[in-house]
Amino acid sequence: VPVIETSPIRIENGGKKYVRINVNGALFQTTLQTLVSSRHTQGSMLQRMFSGTVDILTDEEGYVLIDRDGKHFGTVLNYLRDGTIRVPTNKQELHELLKEAQFYLLEEVVKQCQAAIDRDSLENTDSILHESFKFTIPVLTRATHEKFFLQLSKKIPVIRFAYNRSNNKYSYTEKSDNTLLCNIELFDKLSSQHHHRLCFIRDLSGRNEICCWTFYGDGRMLSEISCTSIMYATERKQTKIEFPEAKILEETLNCTLYQTAESPEGSEAASPGAFSYPKNYEDNAPM
Repeated sequence: VPVIETSPIRIENGGKKYVRINVNGALFQTTLQTLVSSRHTQGSMLQRMFSGTVDILTDEEGYVLIDRDGKHFGTVLNYLRDGTIRVPTNKQELHELLKEAQFYLLEEVVKQCQAAIDRDSLENTDSILHESFKFTIPVLTRATHEKFFLQLSKKIPVIRFAYNRSNNKYSYTEKSDNTLLCNIELFDKLSSQHHHRLCFIRDLSGRNEICCWTFYGDGRMLSEISCTSIMYATERKQTKIEFPEAKILEETLNCTLYQTAESPEGSEAASPGAFSYPKNYEDNAPM
């Protein structure tokens, strides 16, 4: 039957008296000096327990009973002895040690465990960002015949986004720059989300269109969205760039219906990295 001890354990022989501890079945021995007088134990729960501040339980064999998981108690004792901390590399064990350090009020152990958790979290974030940005979007910088996109779309649906702000006879309306940026940002967002299913191509070859989306699938052009129009002002004409987001999203979803069995999601055929510039279809003629 456990016995409640309310008085402090007397320090004898300079604190070299050994204390036996039972932590949920795991047995340990250490000196009373380590538990009470070590500079690393100051303010800890163990110092309070063995200095009489907190009541303790002992069993018939004289073991002090601590109702905690004993898995990491050896790490706790090693820290009290010499101040060294073996921080686990395993994420679960790291969180377990953190909980034990918090219970025993070991501030330095808590700090090091939390720092390790924060580093691991940052590394995971970097890994996720790396995965998100390691794909590449093909960029066309010279004229390409329409046949290329039609043939490519037999393997994987294609979304071609062409923009050329300098291709303008008139001045732009006040909000046109912002709406052009909205189109560019939407293309970047869609390509990052669906690059495993669709082939996104950024066309900077200098086509006549100022801002235009073209959708291909099953060897044919499915639809085209021109985002520019001419505004007739009182004294002059102006070019207006629009942002038909709902229509673009609708056509993008429609494009996914043309994904072929030969190019499943995540396959090499569906990867933008598999894209090569169309040497056979270079053409300076109007598209």
